[in-house]
Parts: sequence; structure tokens; C-alpha cells
Amino acid sequence: MDVSSLRKTLAQFGQEHLLTHWNDLNEDDKSKLYKELSELDMCYVTQSFERCIASVNSDGAVKLDDKMQPLPRGICGSVLDITECEKMNYQKLAFEQIASGKMAILLLAGGQGTRLGVSYPKGMYDVGLPSGKSLFQLQAERILKLQKLAENSTGKEGSIVWYIMTSASTVKPTSDFFESNNYFGLEPSNVVVFQQGTLPCFTFDGKIIMDTKYSLSRAPDGNGGLYRALKVDGILGDMTKRGIKYIQLYCVDNILVRCGDPLFTGYCISKGVECGNKVVPKGFPTEAVGITCKVDGEYQVVEYSEITSKAAELRNDDGSLTYSAANICIHFFTIEFLKRVVEENESQLVHHVAKKKIPYTDLKTGKQVKPEKPNGIKMEKFVFDVFQFTSSDDKFAVWECIREDEFEPLKNANGASDFTPMHCRNALYALHQKYVIAAGGVLVGDDGNVLPQMSSPAETKDTNNNEKFDANNNEQAKTQDIICEISPLVSYAGEGLEHLVKDKHILIPSSKIGESF
Repeated sequence: MDVSSLRKTLAQFGQEHLLTHWNDLNEDDKSKLYKELSELDMCYVTQSFERCIASVNSDGAVKLDDKMQPLPRGICGSVLDITECEKMNYQKLAFEQIASGKMAILLLAGGQGTRLGVSYPKGMYDVGLPSGKSLFQLQAERILKLQKLAENSTGKEGSIVWYIMTSASTVKPTSDFFESNNYFGLEPSNVVVFQQGTLPCFTFDGKIIMDTKYSLSRAPDGNGGLYRALKVDGILGDMTKRGIKYIQLYCVDNILVRCGDPLFTGYCISKGVECGNKVVPKGFPTEAVGITCKVDGEYQVVEYSEITSKAAELRNDDGSLTYSAANICIHFFTIEFLKRVVEENESQLVHHVAKKKIPYTDLKTGKQVKPEKPNGIKMEKFVFDVFQFTSSDDKFAVWECIREDEFEPLKNANGASDFTPMHCRNALYALHQKYVIAAGGVLVGDDGNVLPQMSSPAETKDTNNNEKFDANNNEQAKTQDIICEISPLVSYAGEGLEHLVKDKHILIPSSKIGESF
């Protein structure tokens, strides 16, 4: 180990403190620290920090109102504004690509279920459905059904490659989970698990934080770390080798997500775009969501904290919100776009600052400290930051879907005001009731009475008519016992249920959940 040269390199970047406890370490710990520091691209991480801080300082508290423009109408489509013919057309385009093996699905699954009170990956979480299925299983089965729908449409048996980006803490349990569950029926070679990178955490004055005497404090580099991981882990090369042309991306925590949605992907393919974003209408002006718009002429997702209430309240002539396209992290990319981003644009992405309470080893005492207030910075990139790199206005598309049909994320443990396992269960039950009723079925309770359709948590409004999405304030959500779960293997999005439920009285809860439908 050339410790002398390492000290000089660290000093060059003002990080010589990382060897403060070198003489206290045993040989194994010296080896670990030397390896970690030697493999660290010090130039990249320190420059990333400097750019990150410079960006924050230059923006200060300046809001983006004056730089924003609404989305051009020509790039926006909506599930509410299409004919049945157009819907079939979009789906047919997507099915053709799936059957030809040219469609891939990319899942962001790096998060642990810490806020849910568990230590394993969030995708392994069971929200309490009668089937006991985890988020991973629900999504795997939707992919299986989507492949079958494409085969039925085209007469060709194709497959979808499912790329799953994990983090350092979730890669092994995720891989083991899929293996132990036989990949939920998917072809193992078509489930590709890879890992996003990590970055050192910094103090506010630019010093890398030590976790222990022989290791750095690190954090995942955000879901925007995807683009670096695509190159480093050889995923883009694998996509190219397999002949993949189109990729649909989503986050693991959305229990209603339509993995590989043929309507959204088909719409993007029909428009000939290289990048697309699926959105839902903003629920109310001050809802804490990012909105898709243009900033200085480039497409961008603007965080709610970056605009004033005046901009948030701005309305069109018809009364609708001017900035209404709420981001739900479901995107479409062509392989050519991803290649260009990875090879030419990734280095231009500026990390965002996340001020956190980061445990650290005190340089004087060598003891680990758990701070009571934020003491450092984690740097992260956002996956949607690449929208700005579309080559022209007509190469970006926005597709609006219905919130209660497609978006209910799992973020918090039961007892929180929103995004809990209870919210997720009720949202799925409400959607599946809707499917059964649309297919001509009648839901009845054990007393034989016809049951009303359950309201989704997303439909709850507060007494001030602010459309506040909080099922804990909804007595129906609290006492709801209308349990209705349809297996994704039976229906992807409500299709094909007529022969099973039309003109039939369905007892809820059914003793054959997932089988009778």
C-alpha cells in the first residue's frame, strides 16, 4: 500500500483528514480503507459537491415563476380524450414491439422499507391483500399478463426484459427474493438486477464524512444515478445486444402501476418521441408534487417548493390549473435517447442537495456520533432531470392518466395521514371493484344486499373542497370491508372479465379471491 502517495492525493483535494485514525487501525481495516479511498474518483466527487453547492447558492431562494412556461398542447395526450379506436391503435403498436422483443421495463427499486418499519427492500413488502402478494409479485404478474396480451394481439410469443435497479443495501435481498420465488414465473434470464452507485456524504464545508475509522459515510446517488449505472454495470450494452428499442421506467412503491403500460408506450411510439412522461392532474393548487412544464424553454419537473403560490394558483380560461401535470415517476425512453444521455449528457446533471442527520466518527475522539440535527449533505440526481436533453420540442410527450386508476404509492407505515398500506389496499380494492362493475358484475355482501362502489382514498375531499387526499379523514376508508382483489394473471387493467362476472352476483369478500375472477 502506497500510503504516502494516497496522503498526497487526499491533501490535493483537501481531504487528508480521512487518514486521521490510520495508525489506530489493524491491518485488515487499513486494507479496507486504502481500497475504498484508492478506488474513489476524488476529482469527480469533490467537483460534484462544488457544483451542487454552487447551484444552491446561485439559486438561493429565487423562485422559477418568471422562467416557467406551460406545456405545449400538441405534446399532451390524455386517457380521457381518446377514442376507442385510438386506444386500440396505441396498444397495438406497443404489443407489436413486445412480441418482437423490443420493449423493456426498467424498475427503480433501491429503497428499503425503513419508513414502513421493516429492514428489507420495499418491493418485498406485503400491504395486506388477501393474496398476500408483495409489490414485486404484483408487478411480475402484470408483466406476465402483458406478455400474454401481446401474444394474443399479434400471434407471436414475445418477452419483456425487466431491469431492476437496486442499491448497495437491497441488491442481495432482492436477488435472493426473486430466486427463492422462481422469479414469479418470469424467465430468469429476463430479470436483470443491477446496482446504482453511491457517493460519499459531505459536511457543509466540503469535508467527506467518516462513518467509521476505516470507512466513509456513503449514500445512494439518487434515482438519477440510473444513467451512470446503466453504463458502469453494462446495462445499456445488454439492451443493445438484445435489440431493445423502447424502455418504460417506473418506481417500485406504486401499487397500481401498469408496468409497461401499452397505452402510454403506444402513444409515445405513435408520436415518434424519444422521451415521455406519464402524469396525473394535480389534485389542488398547493399539493406537494412536482409538476411537468418548461423552464427557459426546456422540459423539466419543477418541485412545488420552487414556485410561489401565485404560480401554483394560476388558471387557464376554462378554470383548469395552468401547471397541473403532476409527476408520478413513470417515463418512456428510446434506447437512442438513453445512449445519448449516458454518453454525452450525464456529466451535465447537477446533484441536488439533501441535508441530513448523518452519523459520523469524531476525528478527535474516534467515537461514533449520532447527530440530533442535520450535519451534512447527501448528493443525489433525479431520474427526470434528463427531460431537458430531448433534441427538440416534438421529441417529448406527456400522457395524462387517472390518478385513482394508476397511482397510489406506498411510503409510510399505518397510522400516517397518507400513502400507507391501508391506503394502498383500499385503492386497489376500489379499482378492482370498478373493473368488476364495468364488466357487468354485481358485488353483494354476505347479507345478499348489493354493495355500493367503494371510493378510492384519492377521491377524498376535505370540508373546504381542497381535494385533500387523506383516507384517514374518510370514515368509509376506515371501516371499509368491501374486499375485492383480482389477480394480475387474470386481468392486466380490467380487460377480459366479462365471461367471468357479467350478470353474476359476486360475494365480497370472495372465498376464491384471485381465482374466481
